[in-house]
Amino acid sequence: MTDPTETEHQAVSDRLVTSWHEARIAGRRIRYQATTGLLVLREEVNEDGKAQGHLPRARVFVTAYTREDVENVAERPITFAFNGGPGSSSVWLHLGVLGPRRVALQEDGAALPAPFELIDNDFSLLDESDLVFIDPVSTGYSRTVEGGKPADYHGYQADLESVAEVIRLWLSRSGRWRSPKYLAGESYGTTRAAGLAGYLQQRHGIYPDGLMLLSSVLDFSTIRFDVGNDLPPLLYLPSFAATAWYHGQLEPDLQQLPLEELLREVEQFAYDRYAPALLRGQRLGTAKQEQLAEQLARYLGVSTDFVLRNNLRVDIARYCKELLRDRRRTVGRLDSRFTGVKSHLFCNFLQSRSSRC
Repeated sequence: MTDPTETEHQAVSDRLVTSWHEARIAGRRIRYQATTGLLVLREEVNEDGKAQGHLPRARVFVTAYTREDVENVAERPITFAFNGGPGSSSVWLHLGVLGPRRVALQEDGAALPAPFELIDNDFSLLDESDLVFIDPVSTGYSRTVEGGKPADYHGYQADLESVAEVIRLWLSRSGRWRSPKYLAGESYGTTRAAGLAGYLQQRHGIYPDGLMLLSSVLDFSTIRFDVGNDLPPLLYLPSFAATAWYHGQLEPDLQQLPLEELLREVEQFAYDRYAPALLRGQRLGTAKQEQLAEQLARYLGVSTDFVLRNNLRVDIARYCKELLRDRRRTVGRLDSRFTGVKSHLFCNFLQSRSSRC
């Protein structure tokens, strides 16, 4: 008699569909195959010392594009791409950067009003590499199945293991082990890509040929504006200065400089004066604190009083709100060229953290 549990497990299987398309990429019409759906992740389960088999624990959503007019598919490069978050699906790299089709945007990258549409992506990588977009468990359509626990996939190591298994399955089932293999990650996805490069080699004997890191974060201490961590204010200073220059908020002598020249000056200031001052902490003295605040204010495009009230360490959330305060605008945290109307909800959040809004 068939075990109903066994039958249920067998019913959890890969579900993939394929369609055929063409798009204009790099100035040429390219025909490609699109395959999308769910891959099942299984794990060996043991009870009372007895193996119960490899039981399904999660389904991972993938979208793959393979170019058609290729003579030797086995040797064609293949790129596995994922966004960061953590907690984000791959939709942003998929429909915003790498895929054969992308969301139509204005020239400056701002969203168009409805109705929204997809257009051919002339800058897609598909002319040079096949693409596989991966949504880690609990993002996009990827979910655990009955018997699986979402929390089992949410840690750093568990994340590496599950995404590596997706890559292994895809290479095996598509016959692509000989292909040059690349990993493309964004934000936390760069952390994942770096970890995967080692894990794939050690666990599966898969040797990536290269990494593509977008908005890299390989050391989280460089982006966390925590009390006692002076790295972010120091490292972000050139970006803040570039933002102020872009929005025309600097004093005339700085505003008229070419951006590259301004950044060289700011970086030199950060090395020679700002870093040593932060290292001295409260031993810097009131007079030198005020002198430093005046120079920081010049580069940041804000008031000296604002810099002093932030103890010479301006974090990104406060800076985004302060730079264009007189216009009642905030600048984008991810792309500071963009501006938006001041959000009272965000102000309330900042105030809950004892920040001025």
